[in-house]
Amino acid sequence: MPHHAVRPLLRRKRALAALAGGAAAAAGAGLLLSHAAVTGSAADAAPEVVPPTAHVRFDYQLGGAYPPPAGVAAVSRDRGAEPADGLYNVCYVNAFQAQPDALDWWRENGPDLLLRDADGEPVEDDAWGEALLDTSTAAKRTRLAEIVGDWIDGCATSGFQAVEPDNLDSYERSDGLLTPAHNAAFAELLADRAHAAGLAIGQKNTTDLLERRKEIGFDFAVVEECGRYGECGDFASAYDDRVFVVEYTDRDFAKACASVGAEVSVVRRDLGVLPAGRPGHVYRVC
Repeated sequence: MPHHAVRPLLRRKRALAALAGGAAAAAGAGLLLSHAAVTGSAADAAPEVVPPTAHVRFDYQLGGAYPPPAGVAAVSRDRGAEPADGLYNVCYVNAFQAQPDALDWWRENGPDLLLRDADGEPVEDDAWGEALLDTSTAAKRTRLAEIVGDWIDGCATSGFQAVEPDNLDSYERSDGLLTPAHNAAFAELLADRAHAAGLAIGQKNTTDLLERRKEIGFDFAVVEECGRYGECGDFASAYDDRVFVVEYTDRDFAKACASVGAEVSVVRRDLGVLPAGRPGHVYRVC
């Protein structure tokens, strides 16, 4: 199946959610890289899941992999890319929507897994032309989890330490056909799959589901434009600063740095997240 032809998106504004207590701190110090360590002597023991360390220098390389800048200790790349040697690698998976170049595959292999309107037409994210996946029933979530779960297993096999499933907030674009509860239930299946493969899993955007983070099983967060929407502190508190923040404008980057830059990883990228050396490439950290 085609992997994600990655494009970052300017997020829709989220409603702020009241926060419960912070997530538990990662055990030990330093940036641990092995996602395949087995605890105990049992052959069937689950692999160790290692969340990222808070406030390490981070790069967001969804538009194409390139040698990380000096000092970078963590990087996020598309699941079709190779992890960066010696760094903490987060694998990007488009888990809740189908991009246009994969739509034919879905129509052939799982047409009923595409969310459809009253006329039977796929419901789309208009900003990116991506059809929404139908998480509305337990049966469909189970089938979707088998497909997306194979991608997650592929991230582990490739050598990533974590996964970020994108478009957790697809219910906002579903014309009322999906709810936060539908996507939370699907995310829980993905978290189980990630942990079974030895991967940490990151919440991608949407403060709406922060209160459910422990129930779902999220270990950290990857957040776009929290500076723009004044949400950075909410994510930082919820995840004990294990948050990777990505901003796409100088103004929002300055706001994020002023808000959480002393405790949380914040990066300024160009909207195309272009590789270094390409015209328009931007990379800055607080």
